[in-house]
Amino acid sequence: MAAPMEARVPDIGGYNDVPVIEVLVKPGDSVAKDQGLVTLESDKATMEVPAPFAGTVREVKVKLGDALSEGSLVALIEPAAAVAPPRAEPEAPRKEQVASETGAQVQPVDVPAQPDRLTAESIAEVEGEGGAPVPAMAPVAGDPADAASRPPLRFEADAVLPGKVPYASPAVRLFARELGVDLAQVAGSQRGGRIGKEDVQKFVKAALSGGMAGGAPAATGSGGGLNLIPWPKVDFAKFGAIESKPLSRIQKISGANLARNWAMIPHVTQHDDADITELEALRVALNEENAKAIAAGKAGKVTMLAFLIKASVAALKKYPTFNASLDGDNLVLKQYYHIGFAADTPNGLVVPVLRDADRKGVVEIAKEMGELAALARDGKLKPEQMQGGCFTISSLGGIGGTAFTPIINAPEVAILGVSKSETRPVWNGEKFKPRLVLPLSLSYDHRVIDGAAAARFTAYLAQLLGDLRRAML
Repeated sequence: MAAPMEARVPDIGGYNDVPVIEVLVKPGDSVAKDQGLVTLESDKATMEVPAPFAGTVREVKVKLGDALSEGSLVALIEPAAAVAPPRAEPEAPRKEQVASETGAQVQPVDVPAQPDRLTAESIAEVEGEGGAPVPAMAPVAGDPADAASRPPLRFEADAVLPGKVPYASPAVRLFARELGVDLAQVAGSQRGGRIGKEDVQKFVKAALSGGMAGGAPAATGSGGGLNLIPWPKVDFAKFGAIESKPLSRIQKISGANLARNWAMIPHVTQHDDADITELEALRVALNEENAKAIAAGKAGKVTMLAFLIKASVAALKKYPTFNASLDGDNLVLKQYYHIGFAADTPNGLVVPVLRDADRKGVVEIAKEMGELAALARDGKLKPEQMQGGCFTISSLGGIGGTAFTPIINAPEVAILGVSKSETRPVWNGEKFKPRLVLPLSLSYDHRVIDGAAAARFTAYLAQLLGDLRRAML
């Protein structure tokens, strides 16, 4: 009997101290060449350590949680030649003879059999004790007998995106393929949403017990679990000089809220343009009339945002679904009009809320906006001054841009984005005339608002901005 030989970790791309998350073999197991022995999980990938040769495992030198690097000893394997020598088959011609007769070098190719149905062993693995028989799953692609009867497979680009690829080890992927299970439908219970063998077994058992309808798993849970893989860990200093700067408190809070809102609200953005030529002329005239009061601090300088708030209130009254919030299976329609506006501060973005905007004129709105913006810049906004909003406006008009997709401020169902106005030639039926055009971008929650309603809302808002007298109708 030959002495066992060492199986060590091969080159794994420069990773060191990679933890073992799965031991795939035990002493006494027979392994084929390149069969996985253990599974390692780095920050970026899951990889198996393959057997360097076929044989029988005599001793496993690692356990779950061990950290391995290139060259680490994994197992002792007795080579297959010493365990089970091949049977003599004198009737079969030797490779050397075939080569000499044909005049060509022969390269033997091993083609492993691929069963197109569940094997008895795999059924037993899923059933456990006392389980019901598993129905035959879909045939494995590549069976020539079935190729003519099956339609061509459609390539789904989304299926290969990093966020869509099921998070599972190669061994679990192989196990799922043997059972005909689509891992995209399996929820992972391990760390970071990783799919284990037990999750695949649970999925199949649910199918047998009627836990699936139409081939898809029944909905479970509240929809809050995204099963995302861990964030990548990168040593940025490895690639060049860096500077580390902590996020501000506002950035930490708003970042978490924005990530939640973007992930959990089905956003759609409707774009439109508003002709604000006359409205801009009115704004300039009002500021000229109130120049002394503005200089004395008795009045606020009227901005386009003040007009936008007033026009938005009129649009919310006409389309009350936009002045609502989801509360479970109910839609809460609000009878008040508190409008939030995004304020850019040295520490990050905050959203003060102007209350009862429907009861205030444009000049009063402008004055209160200025006061709230000043408090925001000084970091003195009170919590109640940022709560209770019904609808938010994010204006980048003073900076630039042509359009963008603002993120809805939950629990609101819509947000208006405003970009920089520009003078464009507009056809009036007889000739082109220069008009000042303001781009509007309305993001809305598609669970509450459909596309037709959003288009009507933005069109009506554009009409109001074109002639604010319509707000009185």
